[in-house]
Amino acid sequence: MVEYIPLIMFAAVCLVLMLGYPVAFSLAGTALIFAGAGIVGGVFDSAFLSALPNRLFGTINNISLMAVPLFVMMGVMLEKSRLAEQLLENMAAMFGQQRGGLAISVVIVGMLLAASTGIVGATVVTMGLMSLPTMLSRGYSPALATGTICATGTLGQIIPPSIALVLLGDILSSAYQQAQLNMGVFNPKTVSVGDLFMGALVPGLLLVALYIVYLLIYTRLNPETAPLPSADEVDNRPSAVALLAGIAPVIVLIVAVLGSILIGAATPTEAAGVGAFGATALALLKGELDLPRLRDVGRQTLEVTSMVFMILIGAAVFSLVFRGFGGEELIQRLFEQMPGGVIGATAVVMLVIFLLGFILDFIEITFVVVPIVGPILLMMGIDPIWLGIMIAINLQTSFLTPPFGFALFYLRGVAPTTVKTSDIYRGVLPFIAIQLLLLTMIALWPGLVTTLPALLK
Repeated sequence: MVEYIPLIMFAAVCLVLMLGYPVAFSLAGTALIFAGAGIVGGVFDSAFLSALPNRLFGTINNISLMAVPLFVMMGVMLEKSRLAEQLLENMAAMFGQQRGGLAISVVIVGMLLAASTGIVGATVVTMGLMSLPTMLSRGYSPALATGTICATGTLGQIIPPSIALVLLGDILSSAYQQAQLNMGVFNPKTVSVGDLFMGALVPGLLLVALYIVYLLIYTRLNPETAPLPSADEVDNRPSAVALLAGIAPVIVLIVAVLGSILIGAATPTEAAGVGAFGATALALLKGELDLPRLRDVGRQTLEVTSMVFMILIGAAVFSLVFRGFGGEELIQRLFEQMPGGVIGATAVVMLVIFLLGFILDFIEITFVVVPIVGPILLMMGIDPIWLGIMIAINLQTSFLTPPFGFALFYLRGVAPTTVKTSDIYRGVLPFIAIQLLLLTMIALWPGLVTTLPALLK
């Protein structure tokens, strides 16, 4: 019974989270209760907890994690200063003359917004408030409109540069080094956040392209779901110069941030600083920045950053206690006994992560689950970049899947009462199929992920 304490502890923390308690305190509190009981029962060595200060000091000194508040500030600034809203309006005018053009503009703007924030809830709510009323007023079917917005909102899991990839890249880097040390490799190779960005670029753009192809085909086969714009809307379309002036600055900013990372001119943290500064400068130049908005940006950035780092601290406590009870060895034994070897183990991990995505956010899964299973899978020979992208897309699909997907709940909260929950569920099903197709493609052809990082190294 004692050897299964790690699994009991994991189940206990999932239960506590489902009851609605704060994530950071649930992780740390559950772990400390189990550790205290284990010390009293003589089955846990308190020396494991003495490593916690060093863990936290390492977190404070982690340069990669400094990108988190900067990327958050960049995304919040684009949202609060109405730059994202103006971008959507200009994109809608550019693509609005063709059937399904508004939905396509939502996908493109959502991709850019998701890339700059990486927070599923923030992107879905923002896109829901900005674009859902417009799509419904132009006669788009509720299912098509809500499905497009939900699917677009989850792109922050895979489109770089995003917070999700920053956090996942940092955790995978530690897991990869630990796996190599466990195998006796004392000069371990490294994997960086930039490597994960490069690995995510092709799958992310491919996913956006698949979304757009689906929308083009679906709206032509079902024209009543996406009416063409009225003659007045076409006549009032801004000039090409005005459209370009409205679209170019934000796109140039995001491309510059990502491009500087890909060509090695800047680290993710340095590029995030440029992005935050650039978003602020754009808002100032366009006259969309004042003291109240700046205060809102600062407050929201602080709230999100505090949440991330508090969860990181809680996860550090949880992982130490989990290892102290022999959890790592238990998971390794279970994986070794699993039929199908590395393929079977990977499939089980992906299924577990998919199911956990119904009750946990990507931050909790990144900080709790990946440090447990990551080193073991990497010791079995799996490429760390491929594993990271598979996890990111898997979580993206989980957040979109009825009836528990987070994205569905977020959109339901801001959608008008005329939109039925069944409309939202029906609308996301084709996009779930597209994401499962992409997962299958990456599983069959890992080069979709690994080729670009290898070329740019």
